[in-house]
Amino acid sequence: MRSEGAPRLLTVAMCLCVTLVVGMVSAVNLAIPALSASGLRPSAAQVVWVVDGYVVVFACLLIPAGALADRAGRKGTLLAGMGVFTAGCLLCAPAPHVGVLIAGRAISGVGAAAVLPTTLALLVDGVPARRRPRAVAAWAAMTGLAAVLGNVGGGAAIQYGSWRSLFWYPVPLAVAALALAWAAAPVVPRHPRPLAPGSTALLTGGFLALLYAVVAGPQSGWTSLPVLVAGASAVLLLVWWVRHELRAAHPLLDPRLFLRPAVRAGALGMTALFTGMFGLMYGNGQYLQYAKGYGALEAGVRLLPMAAGLLAGPRCGLLVERLAGRRATAAGGMLVLASGLCVVSTVTAATPYAVYGAGAALTALGCGIATPLLSHAMLSALPPERAGAGSGLQSLAREVGSALGIALAGTVVTAVFTGHLPAVLRGPGAPGTVAEARSRSTDPQVREAVVRAFTDGLHAATLTLAALVVCTAVAVAVWFPSGREESPGERPDARGTERRTAPASARPGGTARD
Repeated sequence: MRSEGAPRLLTVAMCLCVTLVVGMVSAVNLAIPALSASGLRPSAAQVVWVVDGYVVVFACLLIPAGALADRAGRKGTLLAGMGVFTAGCLLCAPAPHVGVLIAGRAISGVGAAAVLPTTLALLVDGVPARRRPRAVAAWAAMTGLAAVLGNVGGGAAIQYGSWRSLFWYPVPLAVAALALAWAAAPVVPRHPRPLAPGSTALLTGGFLALLYAVVAGPQSGWTSLPVLVAGASAVLLLVWWVRHELRAAHPLLDPRLFLRPAVRAGALGMTALFTGMFGLMYGNGQYLQYAKGYGALEAGVRLLPMAAGLLAGPRCGLLVERLAGRRATAAGGMLVLASGLCVVSTVTAATPYAVYGAGAALTALGCGIATPLLSHAMLSALPPERAGAGSGLQSLAREVGSALGIALAGTVVTAVFTGHLPAVLRGPGAPGTVAEARSRSTDPQVREAVVRAFTDGLHAATLTLAALVVCTAVAVAVWFPSGREESPGERPDARGTERRTAPASARPGGTARD
């Protein structure tokens, strides 16, 4: 019989694991200025890959990692995932070349994909039913707050160390999480599940090729051979993946799910929300450090209004829903996020921080309003036996949206930045980052013009993201279910979780093949 303190220790362990793997998505954004000015001298495209290499691997392996956990054992998969995540950090910290850094980030992403789907499933398995709602609520809160905590923690690591400290400091925390998980996580029965390695390879390869085309376009040229080959490869691999899934006896993620309008609305809406959110996060640290002159820690602290927006969003959504209904509230939340991006698109180096903080908070508020409704619409459109597929699709939509947001923001910022540089810095070999451009001149006017070029790029990126979110909001309003499709007992609460206990297949530890 397990001791009374075991569920509490398990909750702490699972929340620590989630905080580490999710927090590293946002923390690295604050390291961009320091990394760009370091001896590694990464190009603008390489900087994007340092951030996105982690996210895209994380995204594409989430669903197969859940299947692996069912097949090989959830506790073992979690411990192995934390070990791989730690190994990736240990490779990044002393990286002698930017290619090694990108490889280390990708390795950490593999570990993160194994960690996230197993933590909630282990909580549900290991916490008594009477304590389970509180434990799940703590886990859900940490998945949302981890991005903001990553900003503050990452800022502190960089402020009092260097960009390398960002990868050294998580190591002892990861070792502690490993020890806690080993001591507290229960061993549960394994379930024979097909792993679908071919489908995983096609999906991952297709998204990597797509992101390469998006990221390489500004520097290599949109009609250059590498970009055209990458774009064509992305289309070929993703079409091949769809055909493979339609023919598979046990598909990784059945494309037929998209025949349901509510599923389309939920998946597309969540992808757009996280594209906007993480596109802004890519520019946050750079604007606050380059344009406003804050240190890394000061920049991280000044992103706390986003946490307030995320926390207030679900409750605001409940209030608006009573007046306007779910469809209008979901689409309205997306428009709130787009309005926040539009506010950010107006800022310059002279803009008061309060304006930028308000725009960032509005962006997070919109995400907090719309996400629970989109998530619930997606799950309630599926029968209970397909709940695992809905859960997997939600995870994929969130992380793919994050990866696309980073890639789009980085691409647009770089393209506009290089085009708006002062004449003395243009031409062959023009710098692609603010740090590189500043290092080529000591003239205060030139350096000021470099910052203006960056804020011009930020304007274009946030307006592009806002337009994408608005267009998606129109589609969501068309496809979102107009009436109630579930009983009152299935109403999502203010945290965006369902008040009923989800079936095993609906949990992140379940798979999309249920």
